[in-house]
Amino acid sequence: MAKRATVYDVAQRAGVSIATVSMTFRRPYKVKEGTRSIVLAAAEALNYVPSASARGLAHGHTGALGLYAFDYFYPESFAEPAAVEPVGQGPAQGEVAVVRDDRDEDHRLFPLYTDEVQRGVELECWRRGYALMIGGGSRADSATVVTDIVGRVDGLVVFPTSVPDDVLGRIAQRIPVVALSEELRHEGLSTVSVDNRGGMRVLTEHLVAEHGLRDLQYVGAVKLVDFQERFAGFKEALRAAGLRVPRKPLVGLEAEGDDLRHVVAGLLAGDRLPEGFVCVTDLDAINLMEALVEHGVRVPEQVVVTGFDGVMAGRVVRPALTTVRQPMQAMGSAAVSVLAERVANPTGPPIARRLSVQVVLRESCGCSRP
Repeated sequence: MAKRATVYDVAQRAGVSIATVSMTFRRPYKVKEGTRSIVLAAAEALNYVPSASARGLAHGHTGALGLYAFDYFYPESFAEPAAVEPVGQGPAQGEVAVVRDDRDEDHRLFPLYTDEVQRGVELECWRRGYALMIGGGSRADSATVVTDIVGRVDGLVVFPTSVPDDVLGRIAQRIPVVALSEELRHEGLSTVSVDNRGGMRVLTEHLVAEHGLRDLQYVGAVKLVDFQERFAGFKEALRAAGLRVPRKPLVGLEAEGDDLRHVVAGLLAGDRLPEGFVCVTDLDAINLMEALVEHGVRVPEQVVVTGFDGVMAGRVVRPALTTVRQPMQAMGSAAVSVLAERVANPTGPPIARRLSVQVVLRESCGCSRP
């Protein structure tokens, strides 16, 4: 077997320093294009592949960060994907089937919010030269899976509720951890969050002041810290306007689709449809609009619906969804920045960063396109 090329071999062939070779592979955007091309050509000629483990030994780090996601990525009903017959084999060679869309997936399980946060994590890791390890699992095995990841990374980003509280505390004593949309619960645990309370308050104030709505109902769960803050902002705006403040959200609307339709039917049957629904997430709002449409209720002509998050789906549904847009990609980027600071200064204090949000006005609240 031929001797494996080293960074020194590439540097000698390219006529540059080993630092330039290392920077070309770790942070290529910081190397001039001409120099980068010379280094890459030398690496290709020598069949050189940088060794992450070697870099880690040299610097006392792995050079990798971890991201642990929601357990609902793995529903209990998860099944192996159906086998797909390769093109050119079998009796249906050359044929393309045309089928009706009868798939039974629950679209509410798809990670709209997490996709955009993850993109921010990925881009910032690329910019800083980190490898990224992504994991997830069911609630039953999350402790085992996340612990395995921890042994391979310098720091970890976790989504809310994805890791048991006691496990998260132990991990935060070992490596830097950034919790998204969480509060400072453990020594060493840093956080990246957004102004949930302020965003929902301003949105509700808009519905009251600009649309004259007086009967608003809140929709969705309030189990998570950021969801509790959103409900608090909603109540704060109603209280300031002298309006009735619901003690709790409308129950059942975060339940299964059939139950959601039954709740809407019950409101209509009792002539209790409010003037507007303020939903804790965009996904809740989209599900609610589906149920309203099935019962012949027009949005926003008969009832206003708003969301929170700013996911792409809210722009393409009809009517387009008025929402509070949180900077999801920036959250992911900020989480990696915080980890980088903590890795460089592991004995420093935890870092808490809160990002601003925007109220985005669209058709579902009665605002027309500009």
